[in-house]
Amino acid sequence: MTYRPELLATASSLEELSRLLAAGADAFVIGESRYGTRLAGEFTREMMKEAVSLAHAEGARIYAAVNNIIDNALLPDLPDYVAFLHEAGVDAIVFGDPAVLMAAKAHAPGMALHWNTEMTSTNYATAEYWARRGATRYVLARELNMEQIEDTKAKSKLEIQVQVHGMTNIYHSKRSLVQSYLEHKEDPERIPDAELERGLYMMEADRPDERYPIYEDESGTHVMSSSDICMLENMQELLAAGVDSFKIEGIMKPIEYNERVISAYRKAIDAYLADPAGYRFQEEWLDSIKELQDPKRELSYGFFYKEQVY
Repeated sequence: MTYRPELLATASSLEELSRLLAAGADAFVIGESRYGTRLAGEFTREMMKEAVSLAHAEGARIYAAVNNIIDNALLPDLPDYVAFLHEAGVDAIVFGDPAVLMAAKAHAPGMALHWNTEMTSTNYATAEYWARRGATRYVLARELNMEQIEDTKAKSKLEIQVQVHGMTNIYHSKRSLVQSYLEHKEDPERIPDAELERGLYMMEADRPDERYPIYEDESGTHVMSSSDICMLENMQELLAAGVDSFKIEGIMKPIEYNERVISAYRKAIDAYLADPAGYRFQEEWLDSIKELQDPKRELSYGFFYKEQVY
């Protein structure tokens, strides 16, 4: 079987989805904030159906994020939403809670299932645990280094997904901490749900140059990393390891920036697949991203080349 890795993107709207599709994305993670968390944008049921139509017309795939923290209040509506995703032609469900897996087995038979908790997917034994329960893909924690990624891919039968670009979540609370603070300050202003361009951030007193973006949506308060992962220069290592899906996280980024990023990674992946032995990284790919990169946000390798200690 020919190795054909996936370039996976997020999308904040149908317009962005169309533009990133044209730029070279193979698949998208989208969803509704009631069921998914840390979404780039809100996709209603009608928008989800249109996204499926747009993607499938170009041979691309749509994955629905159903990775929120599922509480008792959400359970009664979960089967209907999962059944809708199946009927709409969504290609896979991204989940972390076993309640979603059980709903999918009952109401979306045959649907591909991508297990993603963002932090506990750290070893191949856990991957096999979820494979036996029906998962088809294992989304690796962003804290894993290159050696751990290679080892997990070599020993796991599941597809492996790795984030290679964009910001990462470093803190989440189910509580609306920003809104609580405003109420404490007797500020009547309400932070609109999922308003990702508000510009809120946190910073440490001893490191004022590092700003951590913060926003709130229906699933609570999220604090994001102060830098952006960028593995474009070293994609050949991940490609050689056989990673199945490369995630570009576009949350809180302009469409033009995400378009440029997708295009650059598309060129790198295609160049490698055309000639692995003769592959050479082209500096202009990275330069094109740097032209639009926020100067206050460093491009980094994340944890890829660090000795990880849990």
